[in-house]
Amino acid sequence: MAETTPPNSGRPDFFQLVGDIVGAGFQRYTIHLVLLAVALGAIWLTRSNIMGQVPSEVNLEAIAAIAEMTPTAEAALTEAASPSPAGGAASAALSSITVSESTELTREADIHTNIPTRPRTDVISYTVVAGDTLFGIADKFGLEPETIVWGNPVLKDDPHLLRPDQVLRIPPVNGVLRDVQPSDKLDVLAKYYQVTVDDIVSWPGNNLDLDQPELTVGQVLMVPGGKREFVQFVVPQIVKTRRNVLSSASNPGPGACAGGYSGGAVGSGFFIWPSINHYLSGNNYWSGHQGIDIAAATGDNIWAADSGVVVFAGWSNWGYGNMVAIDHGNGWQTLYTHLQWVGVQCGQSVLQGAGIGTSGNTGNSSGPHLHFEMNIGGVRPSPWNYLPAP
Repeated sequence: MAETTPPNSGRPDFFQLVGDIVGAGFQRYTIHLVLLAVALGAIWLTRSNIMGQVPSEVNLEAIAAIAEMTPTAEAALTEAASPSPAGGAASAALSSITVSESTELTREADIHTNIPTRPRTDVISYTVVAGDTLFGIADKFGLEPETIVWGNPVLKDDPHLLRPDQVLRIPPVNGVLRDVQPSDKLDVLAKYYQVTVDDIVSWPGNNLDLDQPELTVGQVLMVPGGKREFVQFVVPQIVKTRRNVLSSASNPGPGACAGGYSGGAVGSGFFIWPSINHYLSGNNYWSGHQGIDIAAATGDNIWAADSGVVVFAGWSNWGYGNMVAIDHGNGWQTLYTHLQWVGVQCGQSVLQGAGIGTSGNTGNSSGPHLHFEMNIGGVRPSPWNYLPAP
C-alpha cells in the first residue's frame, strides 16, 4: 500500500504566516499610537495649565459646611458659578452666606491695639541707685547732663552731689525745668533762658492758655531748648610761688598748704595718665563737670601727671575729700581728688610718674574713682586734649 504524506509537511502554512505578520505589525503600530497619545496629552496639560487650577489644600471643614447648605444657598452657589450675567449678582449674594468653623473664610479679631509712640510731655521721677552717674542717667533718658542738673536744685550745679536714693526730676526734652516764683513773668523767663515766649507757651506739657497764658506760683514749667549758666564749682588756682590768699568763706580744709614755695621740679608740659586705667567710670568732661572721672578701684596707685611741687595735700572741704594739687611751675596745675590715702606733703617736689597716693571714695563721691582736673591760668580745659590717646 502506498505511503500517504501529511498535508503541509515540511513547509509553513500560508495563512498562519500572514497572520503572524499582520499581528506583529499591529502590535508595533499600537505601541507607537499609545506613545504619541501620551506625548500629545502632556503637551495639552502644559498649555492648559490645568494643574494651576487645582487647589494646593482642600479645606475639608469648608466642604462639610457647604454640604449642609440649604437648597436656597446651594442654588445661589450654582448660579454664582455659571458664566451667565446673573452669576455676578449671585456672587454678591453669596457674600452674605456664613460658613461656620472655616479658617479659610473667616479672620479672627486682633484684641491687641498698637498705639504709636508719641513724644513724652510730662516730667517723670527717677530714683538714683548705687553706681549711677549723671552721664549715665542722662543717656538713659536721651537727655544732656545739663538738663538733669538744671531740673534738680538738689544737685546745686555739682554732679558730685548725686547720691543713691535721691529722687530726680527727669524732663521730657532738653531744656530747663523752672519752679515758678511769685515774680516770674513769661517774657523775662524767655529772655533769661534764651528762648521765645511762644516756645514756652506752646509746649503742650505746660498746659498754658495760648491766648492768655498765666503762670501759677509753684508750677513746674518746662522751657524746651532753654539754657543758663552754671554756678561753677571752681577750685581756686593755687600758686606755689606765693601763699594763696583764700577768704575764710572758702574754707579750703586742713589739706591747704601755706604757699611761698620756690624752686623744685618744673613740668615738661607733656602729661601722662595719672592711673593705670585710661577710661571713665563716671562723669565725663562737660560744662558742669570740668574734669574726668577715671576708673580706679579703692587702693589703686595714683601718680603725678607731670613734674611739679605739691601745693595742696589732704582733706578738702570743697566736696573732693582727700585731694592733691600739683603746681608744675609753667602755668599748669593738676588736681587729684577722692583719694583714699595721700602720700605727699605740702611743698614736696615730685617727678612725673611719682606716686602721690591711692584712689578712693572720699568726699562727694558715688563710688571709687579718680576725679582728675587740669588748670592753666584759671581755665580748666578738657584733659582729653592733653592726655595721650588711651
